[in-house]
Amino acid sequence: MPENNPFENAEGPSTRKIPAAWAENPFQAPAAHVDDVRDLGDGSLLDKPNRLGAGRGSSWWSSGWSLFREATGLWIGIGIFMLVMNLMFNVIPFIGAIANALLSPVFTAGLMLGCQSLERGDGLRFDHVFSGFQKNFGQLVLAGLLIFVTIFVVVIVIVVAVLIGGFSIGFNPSSINGTLLGVAILAGIVLGIAIIPFSWIVWFTPALIVLNDLTATQALKQAFRGIWRNILPILVFSFLGLLLAIVAMIPLGLGLLVLIPTIFCAAYSAYREIFVNQEQ
Repeated sequence: MPENNPFENAEGPSTRKIPAAWAENPFQAPAAHVDDVRDLGDGSLLDKPNRLGAGRGSSWWSSGWSLFREATGLWIGIGIFMLVMNLMFNVIPFIGAIANALLSPVFTAGLMLGCQSLERGDGLRFDHVFSGFQKNFGQLVLAGLLIFVTIFVVVIVIVVAVLIGGFSIGFNPSSINGTLLGVAILAGIVLGIAIIPFSWIVWFTPALIVLNDLTATQALKQAFRGIWRNILPILVFSFLGLLLAIVAMIPLGLGLLVLIPTIFCAAYSAYREIFVNQEQ
């Protein structure tokens, strides 16, 4: 009596495939790095930036810290490089300041690419710092020029407005030193407040150029929109950043080696939450 073969029928051998689970080795290690798989959404740019609650400002710090911890030693090395580079630019009068303004978006873009690589599970490399020289370099330099001109114009406008206001409320030539001191203090306060949104333009604009292929003008407009819609979480983030900077300066400023790269990681997290579609 012939044996019954479950994979044969009356018409001959069955064409049914062996179940995949029977062919797989149950003791085989998974092919994918499960810990590296994250829900990154489809990565497309939103037509209108998200409006987030004030509490998200603190969550950006925690997200940035998580990215920093994935490559702590390398991030510290990058932080040292960024500090040395800024010192070198500052040594050269005028030309160094212009070069720093034009190239800062290029280096920032490279760090944004590094953060994206980390988030995708591909790891961070030191040469990510220079990736902006290879992708959309012209638009990044143009963005640096536009940001420099914009900040210069805003500073002039604020100083002139404060001067006019100070003199209009009662200028006494005999007390010119006191008047100018008061005007200088007021101008410093106003500039300190105004620099907060502009610092985010310096972070968001390169990210939008290098990660979403926007032109410099498109990226600036989108960055302004995102900042305007999220001024509350940005203020919360900036206030916490001020406190962290004070703490970082205590041990001879060594804490800056951790704080500086963490800021870039946090800015990347903010960029994704504000500008990028998180849905699949």
